Amino acid sequence: MPKKFAFIGAGSLGFTRDLVRDILTFDKFRDADIWLMDINPTRLEYSKRGVEKIVTAGKYPASVHATTNRVEALEGADGVLITILQGGVEVWRSDIEIPERYGVDICVGDTRGPSGIFRFLRTAPVMLDICKDVEKYCPNAVVLNYTNPMAMLCRHLQSESKVNVTGLCHSVQGTAQMLAEWIGADMKDVEYTCAGINHQAFYIDYKWKGQDAYPLIRKALERPEIAESDPVRNAMFRNLGYYNTESSGHNSEYNAWFRKRLDLIGKYCTHGTNWNPGEHAYILKEYLGRETTWEKEYTEYLEHGEVELERGDEYAANIFNALFGDNTPFPFNGNLRNEGYVDNLLPGACVEIPVVACKDGIIPQKVGRIPDHLAILVNTSAGCEELAVRGCIEGNPEDIFHAILFDPLTSAVLTMDEIRDMTREMFEKNREYLGYFKTLKI
Repeated sequence: MPKKFAFIGAGSLGFTRDLVRDILTFDKFRDADIWLMDINPTRLEYSKRGVEKIVTAGKYPASVHATTNRVEALEGADGVLITILQGGVEVWRSDIEIPERYGVDICVGDTRGPSGIFRFLRTAPVMLDICKDVEKYCPNAVVLNYTNPMAMLCRHLQSESKVNVTGLCHSVQGTAQMLAEWIGADMKDVEYTCAGINHQAFYIDYKWKGQDAYPLIRKALERPEIAESDPVRNAMFRNLGYYNTESSGHNSEYNAWFRKRLDLIGKYCTHGTNWNPGEHAYILKEYLGRETTWEKEYTEYLEHGEVELERGDEYAANIFNALFGDNTPFPFNGNLRNEGYVDNLLPGACVEIPVVACKDGIIPQKVGRIPDHLAILVNTSAGCEELAVRGCIEGNPEDIFHAILFDPLTSAVLTMDEIRDMTREMFEKNREYLGYFKTLKI
């Protein structure tokens, strides 16, 4: 019987297209029953056409369905992928623009800090509703989440639902590949242990042909083109001794070192050559720029674009194959609550750690301790995330305020009273999404 895959948020056109392509490359899934679900019928129709183009090009015996009915998509599913965005651009942009008025300069704002926290508060109820439907209509399904903020959402879902859910981020394998290129290594000869929290994980070891490759990476940073490519991450590496998984732009807003003054923003966040140097509102500007062009661009792909049939670098299809395909074990980094996996990170917090997917399930690997100075950095963010998740579950706005109060960048820029005022304004802007709170007064 064909395996059924449900894509919730299938209007995320690029993600859906690539993930379907990857799934169909496995022999066990060539005849997959693919269900695309989105609340936007226009984007849903484009998504269906894009997937059908792949099925036709690969001559796969797969079936493709599109629906705005989530239950119809989920019923009997074996694998569920979530790629939703809750709230339109007008509320999303406020996550960036309100902090900016107070002096907190945000690059992306989808992971943590005031922007990430309010994105989480809008998204958490919808994600939980999806998981409650999974419990009811496909209780044995494996759920893979690509929606940000990854850590807070996974932490919330893993405590408030019974579903088998983990979160995936391509930054771990992407950065590992980047470091391999820097030192001239083939990835098949590279081994690493990476642990921390999403977007703030570190390669505790990174080996090439069994030997410590960090000396080679330090040597590579002597080349100007590499030193200048990722200014924030490279500065962190020089001072912390371990390389981080996420781009300079993201990392610049997770700590207090790079965005608290204009001169620092100019030094670290404007001249990098990697994909995200740290420009203010980087992703928001990109999103706004595509609001009026995406339909034309996707139509061009549908009518004239070549179909890539080779499997990409995302983990999802490999995980599904390991669990209920041909059962080839697949190691990756997943987002799970810390149940003794990392000794010096907060118990119960969502950590990003090595796991192995196999016929027996997703098996976490114990890391032990990470270097203590890294634990201080990671636990600061994890502690704020724990407060935000508790505030969401209990409907307590004071927890949300405290989570933002201790955010490293925010607290480096603003006074306590200014942070309270900013949080009040963000609560008011998000009022229509926060009806589950007891009060919005702080």
